[in-house]
Amino acid sequence: MPGPSLPLFEPDLRLPDKVDVVVIGGGIVGASTALELAERGHSVLLCEKGQIGGEQSSRNWGWVRISRRDPREVPLMAESMRLFEGLAQRTGRKTGYVRSGIVFGSGTEGYLAKLDRWRRHLEPHGIESRILRGAEIDRLMPGGNLNLKGALYTPMDGRAEPQWVTHAIAEAAQKAGAVVMTSLAVRSLDIAAGRVAGVATEKGRVHADAVVLAGGAWSRLFAGNAGLQLPQLKVLNTVLRTTPVDGPETALWTGGFAFRKRADGGYTVASGSGNTVDIVPDSFRLGLTFLPTYLEDWKSLHFRLSSRWAIEAGQARHWRPDEMTAFEACRVLDPAPSGRILKSCWAALGRAFPAFQKADIVQSWGGMIDATPDAIPVISAVEQIPGFHIATGFSGHGFGIAPGAGKLMADIVTGAPPVVDPSAFRFSRFTDGSRIRTDSGY
Repeated sequence: MPGPSLPLFEPDLRLPDKVDVVVIGGGIVGASTALELAERGHSVLLCEKGQIGGEQSSRNWGWVRISRRDPREVPLMAESMRLFEGLAQRTGRKTGYVRSGIVFGSGTEGYLAKLDRWRRHLEPHGIESRILRGAEIDRLMPGGNLNLKGALYTPMDGRAEPQWVTHAIAEAAQKAGAVVMTSLAVRSLDIAAGRVAGVATEKGRVHADAVVLAGGAWSRLFAGNAGLQLPQLKVLNTVLRTTPVDGPETALWTGGFAFRKRADGGYTVASGSGNTVDIVPDSFRLGLTFLPTYLEDWKSLHFRLSSRWAIEAGQARHWRPDEMTAFEACRVLDPAPSGRILKSCWAALGRAFPAFQKADIVQSWGGMIDATPDAIPVISAVEQIPGFHIATGFSGHGFGIAPGAGKLMADIVTGAPPVVDPSAFRFSRFTDGSRIRTDSGY
């Protein structure tokens, strides 16, 4: 089942012998990191095992939001939104970025009070966000029969086109001097004298002083082969897109569905509160670590036993640099969407907005979210392996925050003053006795 259509990308074909930095993973975080490093004059090799933006970076909702985020992400997201504003001019490519606002609706006064407490985390940053009721919601959601008690509205929030943005950033990185190669799996790190000396790829070795792992859903597997325990699981999100509809410009989230307008006039639609968790061997290895998250979000998580168990149980967890890996066996992770979730969110949308009853579903797809136990990413150097860095675990928040994350990762790699305090995103938080918990902002 193919994911969204992607623009043509012309990769580089010659593997360099040596670069300053190797970036593993051609999603939006890896591409953003490569662009930042290349613009600063560093030689960079960006390695993507399949297609640029072929996995979750092109399959997400396309929201660029600072509202209803973990408070620890807000400063970095503010920087990312600033970068999104100038991204089309910076890359010379279209991104579809529009500051259209996002509405988070509530059917109860209790949840509306939680949204209001969440809103207060934006006040120190001077970001406008307010609670709406009645006619105020109707003006932003024409044609809707929502029956909401109220909503959180942040005008600064927006949207962009996932199928365009990663390609724009990767092409800009090439133009800035980075080597960007596709269908090139990195198998393992090269270690010499206790630190990173480069990488072993399926086409040969590359010497480098630093390596950044931005492998999304694949990061735990790669890190494990390097002897690192990265607590990360996959969560399946199901998405559909429609034919053009005369509907709201402002994006909307409710419990039953969420949508945002697309550049083609159609809409990207998903469940507002439904994600699928495949039971796999890592579910048991990491069960206690993720238990608090499961208990907090159990109403929105649908656990199932599927073919993913056999696939992941059959994957080698350790291998030599001369052995073929799971990264070559699966060039693009393309999971099937959940039919049950598709049916549910499409029916809920049609009831709330009758105009959508005249639209057709053009396409549906699934995407694997890389989730951590505290639902915030790792953007960090790795103390155990000097020269190795990780940028992963964005837990469904990665598309919007990626330009800022790439900038922060480049700061860490080069030793520049960090754009924001990176301590919340340190890899060592999983082993230094810190309390690992989600922070809903309430």
